[in-house]
Amino acid sequence: MKIAFIVNNFPVLSQTFILNQITGLIENKNELDIYAIPSDESKVHSDVNKYNLMKRTYYFHTPSSNRVVRLLKSISLTLEKSYKYPILFDWLINGFQYTKEAALPIWMLPYVATPFLPKKPYDIIHCHFGPNGLKGVLLKKMGLTKGKLVTSFHGYDITQYIQNLSKNRYKPLFDIGDLFLPISEHWKQKLIELGCNEKKIIVHRMGVDCNKFSFTPRHPSQDGQIRIVTIARLVEKKGVEYAIRAVAKLGKANENIEYNILGDGPLRENLQQLIQELGVGSTVKLLGWKQQHEVVEILNNSHIMLAPSVTSKNGDQEGIPVVLMEAMAMGIPVVSTLHSGIPELVQDKITGFLVAERDIEALAERLNYLIEHPELWAEMGQAGRKQVEENYDINKLNDRLVNLYQELLTSK
Repeated sequence: MKIAFIVNNFPVLSQTFILNQITGLIENKNELDIYAIPSDESKVHSDVNKYNLMKRTYYFHTPSSNRVVRLLKSISLTLEKSYKYPILFDWLINGFQYTKEAALPIWMLPYVATPFLPKKPYDIIHCHFGPNGLKGVLLKKMGLTKGKLVTSFHGYDITQYIQNLSKNRYKPLFDIGDLFLPISEHWKQKLIELGCNEKKIIVHRMGVDCNKFSFTPRHPSQDGQIRIVTIARLVEKKGVEYAIRAVAKLGKANENIEYNILGDGPLRENLQQLIQELGVGSTVKLLGWKQQHEVVEILNNSHIMLAPSVTSKNGDQEGIPVVLMEAMAMGIPVVSTLHSGIPELVQDKITGFLVAERDIEALAERLNYLIEHPELWAEMGQAGRKQVEENYDINKLNDRLVNLYQELLTSK
């Protein structure tokens, strides 16, 4: 099969869930191209180089924040390419019709279309995140692809993104799209509420390669240190503030706690200031982003994974954090929250503990319980590994994805 992936930015270290699908499909002998906005990250996952993914990546032009500049660039792209691709002349005449049907601003059409103009036809256009699905609609409307349109929904795209938009924002996509793949049952119900045909929806989870994450039962360290870890982009919905406050409560009574936070983002300075205000600088460390092998090393030495996700003030929510799957695959018990699809992965009192969002007292209490009962670590870790192997193994999921594509191509 010839497949196009439309994603947001690429490559992005925090989006291993997309990378795992891409590499899995390539391993399955499919031709695959990536369409994205350039990423400004300096570090890249090792698989980007291993699979030579940059040679498979085609970038959309990045639009200016200035409306006039944006429109002029749009016209420039059209005039520049139209001599070779006359279809762009049609945009000058019927652009409003195209973009209205795809629920996109008119200036966006050449930004979306130009990277696709010289490419061969695709069997599948797989869009990650709903707004990219709308780009797929535009490509279909222009006749630039006849491939089946598949859209994966993850979280922000059906929470924050549509918070202040019409409930019918995705109607063009729901009408024209061939298959919708929410990553949880939670998001499936949301798509149905938004008007998507349930017959077009199949829950298809993100996953991890269990072969890359060795299972090790957790036991207390000889040095007596209790190592807690969070791996997250430092944004509101990750709830890192509440994790720091919970650990600070425990740190006063337990000097052996070591809390490492891997990740970066707009809240880093605020969180560093909070650490100083709480006087836990010797306990809580902001380590920034790490390469995959560094992450695995830190996880190997950790006893508890802390992931206190919350619904942000603008309505943004998680999907199911892949880092939880990685930790559970390695045998690490988890403390997380009753948020989005997380309870579909983390089984309360079996693979870890779940508490209400923003409940610092409950987070501290559950963490303290795990610290005081290390005999639970190996038992919860074993249950977590089993859960990931059975339901979140990326190799099984990628085989299933190929089957879904094939069924779609053979259906009438």
